[in-house]
Amino acid sequence: MSQGLKKLLEVKNVSKIFSVKVGTFEKKDLHALNNISFDIFKGSTLSLVGESGCGKTTIGKTILGLYQATNGEILFRDRDISKLKPNKRKDIQKDIQMIFQDPYSSLNPRKKIKTILEQPLKIHTNLSPKERRERVFKTCEDVGIDAGYLERYPHQFSGGQRQRIAIARAMILKPELILADEPISALDVSIQAQILNLLMDLKDKYNLTTLFITHDISVVKHISDFVAVMYLGEIVEYASKKELFANPSHPYTKMLFSTVPDIYTPLITDSVLKTGEIQSPIDLPRGCFFAKRCPYKKDICDDVHPDLVEIGANHFARCPLIGKF
Repeated sequence: MSQGLKKLLEVKNVSKIFSVKVGTFEKKDLHALNNISFDIFKGSTLSLVGESGCGKTTIGKTILGLYQATNGEILFRDRDISKLKPNKRKDIQKDIQMIFQDPYSSLNPRKKIKTILEQPLKIHTNLSPKERRERVFKTCEDVGIDAGYLERYPHQFSGGQRQRIAIARAMILKPELILADEPISALDVSIQAQILNLLMDLKDKYNLTTLFITHDISVVKHISDFVAVMYLGEIVEYASKKELFANPSHPYTKMLFSTVPDIYTPLITDSVLKTGEIQSPIDLPRGCFFAKRCPYKKDICDDVHPDLVEIGANHFARCPLIGKF
């Protein structure tokens, strides 16, 4: 979706369907992802933004291999990793690491910080004990953790410190791709900016490539190079950060932007509250998935499911009414 940049990861028409019980004897398909496609370019940050339940975390876990894609391809360095079994992913797992949302549950409470950070090095590298210690100390320095704390347990740290440790664990193997799943949403507001700035510093220092999953538009504006907006398991708009904020084109993107507070508007405007909540990914509608909430809805929206089409230079949107409202 962009030119002049090297692709590190390509997601091509990926779907993920779960079978769920809807009654005592009945099961239905839950469409968590619907033909998702996007590219992540080396050294850049792609933010995946949308409401809870839109499939953001599912795509992250599918890339990581925690879920296996029902259909489609995930190309990492031109190799399809979407169907690899866990025992076949070891040679690429060190290059794709995840920072989870909750720093309180993502760290093993029974292990010291030293063990948590050193374990990936024992599994994925041939470093000597001395080299492992040096790598641990260097990574702690990078994320702002005092090496004197390595003998402590996770419960002895604050939420912000735990997230720094989780970032250190993700960075310890020097990965090429970081998947950050709402890494600041569980933290105090006073700490969130520190963690964001840390991630941006690490990106600049190590030329990190990041998929940043969030529902917070203000964070997207701060950290992104590219932005993909998700709704009900599919991408409805994609562009560079500069282009998207200058010219949001999909009605859902405009709705999300209207929720960003400033000194002149309340936290959530009345127009957003009236649109209702995201619908169930079971029994998807035939037409546009956003039609029931869209203030610009026409008859065509109920009958035809729109494709993601280019509406400008590297700017894509999924709406048959673009330019007509």
